[in-house]
Amino acid sequence: MTKDPGGWYIVKAENGHCHILSTLAISQEDIAKSPKTWGPYASEQEAIARRVGLIRANQCQPN
Repeated sequence: MTKDPGGWYIVKAENGHCHILSTLAISQEDIAKSPKTWGPYASEQEAIARRVGLIRANQCQPN
């Protein structure tokens, strides 16, 4: 787990699963075509914790 100076996003896919991506791995086009995105978060750990909360709130499906 690393820090990315640009941040981390949670991106919901069409199938309901949420993926954690760094700003280095995601484009604005990916964000625009995703049904829902959350972020940016300062660290990958924070994004993981938020994703767990989204799964518990039935916003995302577990992988």
